[in-house]
Amino acid sequence: MTTFAPDPGAAPLPRMIGAQTALETRMLLRNGEQLLLTVIIPSLLLLLFGTVDIITVPTQTAGGAGKSVDFLAPGILALAVMSTAFTGQAIATGFERRYGVLKRLGASPLPRWALMTAKTGSVLVTEVLQIVLLTVIAFALGWSPHGNPLSVLLLLVLGTAAFSGLGLLMAGTLKAEATLAAANLVFLLLLVGGGVIVPLDKFPAGVRSALELLPISALSDGLRDVLQHGAGTPWADAGILGVWAVLGLGAAARFFRWE
Repeated sequence: MTTFAPDPGAAPLPRMIGAQTALETRMLLRNGEQLLLTVIIPSLLLLLFGTVDIITVPTQTAGGAGKSVDFLAPGILALAVMSTAFTGQAIATGFERRYGVLKRLGASPLPRWALMTAKTGSVLVTEVLQIVLLTVIAFALGWSPHGNPLSVLLLLVLGTAAFSGLGLLMAGTLKAEATLAAANLVFLLLLVGGGVIVPLDKFPAGVRSALELLPISALSDGLRDVLQHGAGTPWADAGILGVWAVLGLGAAARFFRWE
């Protein structure tokens, strides 16, 4: 029996997922619009509102009186998660579906679930880069975080799952142009009304009760409770994020269309 070298065939699954994750990450970071959403806007917002008293924010921390950056930094971290896991992923995946990229990748040796795993891995890698950059900027502005890092990690993971599910649901059900418009509109609305920069107590009581149920509000408030006030794990906020994650990922798995 003749043995040919190299032996043709699919690479091992972990290697395929790793290669696709690296490709997805490079594509995301090379895209100008994605870079604007994921890096430039959060960084500029943190620098602007952390150095200029445009909006009055609560500055009380676990150690006493704090700075505005102590309030802003957790909210900007939440915004960074949303910009990558929801807005950026929805837009990129929506146009990949329109141009037939997902259809072709779905016919490759890489299973469809592995492709989604690679996209999730790309989101996580990008978020790590965002968090490192924003943390450096926040420390330069005098940020003094408190609390348990494991609680922060739990909230970030749940927030990523919630926003990823919603982003994939939007990308897999709407046309690419509609996804582009809707994702950017939601980003702007949640930036203003999600407790990222403007405290939720600035809104009327009835409106505030509804806004507190949004995933961006739960993530920003939860991170703020831990990092600004040194509280334990905010299980109420974690529960809200968990519900959004289950609903979003479940709906995305049920209704996502590859073509």
